[in-house]
Amino acid sequence: MSDDPTADRATEMFVAHRNLLFTVAYEMLGSAADAEDVLQETWLRWVEVDLEQVRDERAYLVRVTTRQALNRLRSASRRRESYVGPWLPEPMLTTPDVAEDVELAESVSMAMMLVLETLSPTERAVFVLREAFGFGYEEIAAAVDKTPAAVRQIAHRARRHVDARRPRRTVSASETRTALESFRRAFETGDVQGLLDVLAPEVVYMGDGGGVKHAALRPVLGADKVSRLMAGFTGRAGGAGIALTLGPTVANGSPALLVHLNGEVDGVMAVHVEDARITGIYFVRNPEKLSRATSETPLTLH
Repeated sequence: MSDDPTADRATEMFVAHRNLLFTVAYEMLGSAADAEDVLQETWLRWVEVDLEQVRDERAYLVRVTTRQALNRLRSASRRRESYVGPWLPEPMLTTPDVAEDVELAESVSMAMMLVLETLSPTERAVFVLREAFGFGYEEIAAAVDKTPAAVRQIAHRARRHVDARRPRRTVSASETRTALESFRRAFETGDVQGLLDVLAPEVVYMGDGGGVKHAALRPVLGADKVSRLMAGFTGRAGGAGIALTLGPTVANGSPALLVHLNGEVDGVMAVHVEDARITGIYFVRNPEKLSRATSETPLTLH
């Protein structure tokens, strides 16, 4: 403990809400690195606050975090326009309790995070705070500098937009795990028929190499094309004498695969499953997005 009880109290409050603030920032930004920067900015502002004037520490901290995340999101949106190939959210290995919390797991899933990317920055902030974290319209209004009436309209518009694009239903972790295991066996061996058996006809593959690692420059559609792409990846690795291994993990609250080439982490592969078949594959290979691929990150909605 320091000699300053006010500083100790400020630190204690920030630490108590840190996982919540990180989750808010990550859901808004899709980047753990940017979320950490937002938390640093929030902390610097928090330590300057007169705590006696703060009635609700949690709401105040979320408000500051939201404003900082909005600023960063607006500039990030411009940067992503020049990104090489598809931009995918930064995957995070998550703790077991995230997978057990259906609401949290869905809100940070790769499929949902991609849907959130189609919202405007303000719509995304309002949707995340309202739908994922259950904040009231007045609290959100203070965070995004809008009136409660305007926030209500934005929330309605964002919800309608997301509902039209979100996955049709929530799939259990065990169902995803079963499909993923079949996919893993077929992928590791380059078994095209095995891949076709587990891929939905309308499957979409997205790879994110960030211009650093080889990846398809646009989404690949259809089971035939995706299966040949996967088998080709395996074939190229084998032909070059590179050992390809895929280990089960949990990323963004759902079963996923950690891809290794010659024992080194090469990427994280997340999937979306419907009716026991894979409808979406999201393969993040950009090295700048793999900092959270070796240790678990705690997330919370509360």
